[in-house]
Amino acid sequence: MDATDFPDDLVQTQAAWNATYDELAALRHRDTTALRHRLLRLSVRLWWHPYWETLLRCWPRAPSRARWSAPTAPPGPRDLGVSVE
Repeated sequence: MDATDFPDDLVQTQAAWNATYDELAALRHRDTTALRHRLLRLSVRLWWHPYWETLLRCWPRAPSRARWSAPTAPPGPRDLGVSVE
């Protein structure tokens, strides 16, 4: 699978999302509920599209979380051997 090969329905959904967003941004009146609902529905379709699951199977695995996790708190004075009394 080529990295630029997106399914047609995903491309069409993204184009509809862009058009809805542009229309919502251009409106100056208060009745935007239908457009906001449409944008939300399209966002959900984009987020949960099966293509992303396929892509994740091909993506290299990320390093383990423990290897890259930061300490929970910076060292305090006692950790550095300094008396706090």
